[in-house]
Amino acid sequence: MTLITPVELAGMLASATPPAVLDVRWSGPAAPGGGREDFEAGHVPGSQWISADDELSDRSKPGGRHPLPSRESFQTVLREHGVRRDRPVVVLDARDSQAAGRLWWMLTDAGLTDVHVLDGGFAAWQAAGLPVQAGPAEPVAPGDVVVGPPSLPTADADEVARASRNIWDVRAPERFRGDREPIDPRAGHIPGARNLPEQDNHRRDGRFKSVEELQRNLAQVRPGDIVYCGSGITAAQTLLALHIAGIDGVRLYPGSWSDWSGDPARPVALG
Repeated sequence: MTLITPVELAGMLASATPPAVLDVRWSGPAAPGGGREDFEAGHVPGSQWISADDELSDRSKPGGRHPLPSRESFQTVLREHGVRRDRPVVVLDARDSQAAGRLWWMLTDAGLTDVHVLDGGFAAWQAAGLPVQAGPAEPVAPGDVVVGPPSLPTADADEVARASRNIWDVRAPERFRGDREPIDPRAGHIPGARNLPEQDNHRRDGRFKSVEELQRNLAQVRPGDIVYCGSGITAAQTLLALHIAGIDGVRLYPGSWSDWSGDPARPVALG
């Protein structure tokens, strides 16, 4: 199963072949430190913190606020955090799997097959009364994971422009409509896109809804469709929800609205 519970993770950690646990807590674009302070205040014992801004993105490249890093740099990051070919990987964030979804997508795209997401994140771990460790991440032995060629479908801005109505914008409705835009250059959405807010996929505590509920909520999405968000992070979480619902083959627009709205030649729709 892709999603695991805190009790299941505790059991994996106590096994003879414990997983690499990667905590990708992310505080959003306006927060200094990106989540490191939250990690050091308390985390799953033995877990490693990964920066969504600096290790899961290459912001020196064009293509929005969080362009995907090169395969080589991603492999280096994973090895530095102890990811091995013969061990499973568990990813988590604070609670709602937004950043964890990004890392799950990247690991899956890299060819790793034994990847799990802690449903409900660190909040669920705490709520289960399981041990918490404070301070920086403990040093780990370097891993030997190999990042393979891309295996999941993506779309660039030109492909999105040609896609007509097979496009899903998973941002909040007010950002989709263009009522407000707190981050990116222009407000609105890609012409022809439909709104499919990501918050409809999880419960108030951050855990995903049931498979049946996700299947109902995502029933209109088909393989080959395109999903986007602000900068490719929340859209990856939606791809995780789609995977849980049994709907694979949907394309990620990695640059998302931050890429599209940053190009004045691209049209924008409002309402």
